[in-house]
Amino acid sequence: MYQNDQGTAPTVQQLTFSLAGEEYGVDILSVREIRGWSRVTRIPQTPAYLLGVLNLRGAIVPIMDLRLRFGLEREVYGDSTVVIIVALAERLFGIVVDAVSDVVDIDPAAIKPVPDMGVIVDTRYLKGLATHVERMVMLLDIENLMRPEDVETLDAALSHVQEVEVAA
Repeated sequence: MYQNDQGTAPTVQQLTFSLAGEEYGVDILSVREIRGWSRVTRIPQTPAYLLGVLNLRGAIVPIMDLRLRFGLEREVYGDSTVVIIVALAERLFGIVVDAVSDVVDIDPAAIKPVPDMGVIVDTRYLKGLATHVERMVMLLDIENLMRPEDVETLDAALSHVQEVEVAA
């Protein structure tokens, strides 16, 4: 939580980014790095939205295409495509987004709950909606982006890959 410019009510800072023409936000405290798109090493038998892994200064970081995670059509990666590296419980993973927008301060009182849309729209990846400068920002719940079974699949695949590297 941060003080706003007037020094009164605390705010939460969100890194905002665009994805398929919509604005999303992720808590700035979970962001470790923003980097341009670069190729990743594909890991077999993982879901399509898990593109592979990236070696980030010695750390193996799984990379997820957020468009594919949300069931959207994949786009060709361009100059504005970025990977946001986030930390979740001492673990790093990257999310590929169309472009980074800004860091914004949001009043927690302005965050509205995500409406229940039944089975038509999966809202488990969102923790709220906020309006900032007359635009709607969907706030991501990064804890729900990487499912436990995805982590287990990646861990198993990575331990096999690392064993092969050691044996070679």
